[in-house]
Formats: sequence, C-alpha cells, structure tokens
Amino acid sequence: MDLISAPLISDKQPLTIVVGSGGVGKTTLAASLGVLSARSGRDTLVMTFDPSLRLKDALGVGEDARRREVKVAFDAPGSLHASLLDARRTFDRLVARYAPEEEARRRILDNRFYQHLSGALGGILEYMAVERLFEVAAEDRYKQVILDTPPTRQALDFLEAPARIVGFLDSGALKVALKSWFDEEGRLSMSSRWGMLGRRAERFLDDVVGLDLLRDMAEFFQAFAPLYEGFRERAQAVEQLLRSPRTRFIVVSGPGEERIPDTLFFARRLEQAGYHLGPIVVNRVHPRFSVEGAPAAADFSPAVGRPTGRELLTWLGERDHRGLAELATLVSREQPVIDVPLLPGEPTDLPSLEDLGRLVESRLQAWQKLNGGGSLW
Repeated sequence: MDLISAPLISDKQPLTIVVGSGGVGKTTLAASLGVLSARSGRDTLVMTFDPSLRLKDALGVGEDARRREVKVAFDAPGSLHASLLDARRTFDRLVARYAPEEEARRRILDNRFYQHLSGALGGILEYMAVERLFEVAAEDRYKQVILDTPPTRQALDFLEAPARIVGFLDSGALKVALKSWFDEEGRLSMSSRWGMLGRRAERFLDDVVGLDLLRDMAEFFQAFAPLYEGFRERAQAVEQLLRSPRTRFIVVSGPGEERIPDTLFFARRLEQAGYHLGPIVVNRVHPRFSVEGAPAAADFSPAVGRPTGRELLTWLGERDHRGLAELATLVSREQPVIDVPLLPGEPTDLPSLEDLGRLVESRLQAWQKLNGGGSLW
C-alpha cells in the first residue's frame, strides 16, 4: 500500500500494531485508534500485551478483561472491545483446548514445573501473546484489531517469539528432553545401567539441581508432547500474519533529538525483518513560539543561568521541532513522520481519546497533502 495515500485506519489492514519505547504514550494512542475505528463503524478490539496494563484505565474496563474480551460502553456505529493478556490463563486455556484427553490435560496442569513455567519463566508472556493473537485472528470476529505492545525490547521479543518457538520445537534439546530419563520407580535410568558411576551422577544432580525438579521437567515434556505440533503450526501462522501486507506497524516516539537513534533502530529493524511500517508518530511535541531574549536550542544549558518558564518552553519547542526535522531527513520521502502536540492533559476518557485519534488522523492527512515531499515544521 502506498504510504502517502494510506489512511490511519483501513479495512485493507485489519491488524494495527503499535510499538515503541517506554513512556511515549503507546497505550493511549492505541486506545484512541480503537475509539476512532469503532466510531467509523468497525467492530474493533484493542488488545495489550504490556505487563503494566494501562489500557485497563484508558478504556475504563476492569479485571474481567484479563479473562475475556470486554465490551467498552461506547455509543458508536461499531462496537469496541478491550482485552488484557494474562499469560497464565492463556496457557491454561490452551492446554484445556488442545490436550488430546482429560488425563493428558490433568498431567500438564498439575505438574509443578508447568505451574512455575506458565506464570514466571522469561519469554512466556511473549509466547502466550503469539497464541492469543492467533486465537483472535482465527475467530475473525473483528474488522479491526489494535495491538498495544510492551516497550521496544519486549516488543521485539514478541515479534521474534514465533521463530523461537519453531526453533525450539525443531531443536535437538527438545529431542533430548523427551527421552526416558527416569524409570518407573522415579530413579535416573542411567543409575541402574552405569552402576556406581550412575549413582554418583544421581547424587551430584540431586545436590546441584534437585531430582524432584528434574522429574517434574521430564514429566512435563513427556505430557506436553502431543501439543508440540499444534504450537509449531500456530507459531508459523502468526509469523505469516505479522509479515502480511494486511498488518501495519505504527512506531511511536517521544520528541527530541536524543530519541532519534532508538526510533530509527526500531523502524529499520521492522523493515529489514519484512514487516510493513506505517507512520512514525512523534508524540507530546512542545509548541513552538518565540520569546525575546530566550536562549537558542543549541545554546541553552540548565547549568547556565536561571531561565524563566517561558524561556524553557521556548527552548523545548525549538528542540522538539529540530528533532522532527532531522528525523524526517533520515527516513525515506515516502515515510510519514507526523507530530502530535503536547496536550494540556492526558486523555482519560472516551471523548478525549477520540479527540486524540482525530488529531493524529488530521496530522497524517496534512503530511499526505504535501505528498511526503515537504515539512510540517
């Protein structure tokens, strides 16, 4: 799709993923896009995998959104729903759904290693986010899905999770884990085969790791074996979905020249990986105005003198707009870079979220009128 003419919300791209570093307003922007989508008549779901769960406050939904998609009380032609990822509940639901029989389901859910793995192990949040996204895509209930992601590093972990899942399931490590390490009495199989050497190895492993933990791990991998192929297939499906032209990424950045390297890194990482990049949104930009005698952006230093509040705001406005202009020169002419001004207050209700969405939409339209060849600043 031609970025210069692409709308902010489009039926041709029913999945919009909002990414960026922490503290730049991703969640608020994702919520505002959801409100805008529902207002335009689309049945819309706003999801978050961000552990901070700020989306719950932004859309006014309670803890019930951890268990299911909750409808937001919003009078619009389209419906608006919100969903908060709960990694443990998602994992439990997957086991209940895909375990081949009740005994297999019980073996997994009651396993102590699984109970630790599903709630605490690093990477599980991202793996469950992949599974949850697959569920939503497969159900096909919504015309538009807006996905709010954690800060940059965790967002990259999420994008890489499908390939990591497939890689692990195809690895030699899993084949080793699936071997019969313990006999029916719960002792290491090598103990009986290797005699004294086997018993020493067993004592050593018990002292260092704990045989109970090793037994739980072996039991878990054995019980989980029937589910592996399904995990592989769903991970591959999500990887294709993320790279599909029907999926668009919006990068959100904070203002100022110091944000440019992180913004460029993330945008280029997405493009190099084959994802489809939409507009780069520079959020909370200070207004630009002049005060006679105020220091220039390049000259001001908080350690020199005591600038007035208006002088400081003047410097911040110049700094932010200089960063915008520099960022625009470092991306292609077809890449929209739009600014969203610093608002008097953070949007906290549906009307103010809709206003923010309209503002972002108008800024994109203004950029498009210039055909990407001019500057809005």
